Amino acid sequence: MDRKILRVVQSDSSISIADMADRVGLSHTPFWRRLKKLEADGVIRERVAILDPDKLGLSITVFANIKLKQHDEDTLEAFEREVAEFPEVIECFSMSGETDYVVRAQVRSIDEYERLLKRKLLHLPGVVAINSHFALKCIKLTTQLPV
Repeated sequence: MDRKILRVVQSDSSISIADMADRVGLSHTPFWRRLKKLEADGVIRERVAILDPDKLGLSITVFANIKLKQHDEDTLEAFEREVAEFPEVIECFSMSGETDYVVRAQVRSIDEYERLLKRKLLHLPGVVAINSHFALKCIKLTTQLPV
């Protein structure tokens, strides 16, 4: 039953609790209790609106592979703390392999990304190299996990 609830919440959390409960086959109160438990347990981290970047003029998606010159704890923590503050960076992953981090940035133009690169990303702690890739087209983008 929890998986059904998660599928419904992931697909559209803006519908009413009564409608969600109906979709999974529960009455309002048992559904609400299960939903609140999933939130309390941290299974549901948050419920948000997903915005269309193109309609907001943020049509350029950039993936930046970042290498650091050193991998001590202080450098890694400082890098992660600082990159998390950049609003243009919408995802950042610590990686295995040749790249230390992959950043996904959403910007209005190539020029705006160049400013982000020169003024912020290259000044992050420990950065030795950044290899940027521009997305041509988004084929699939989802927030729904396969539950």
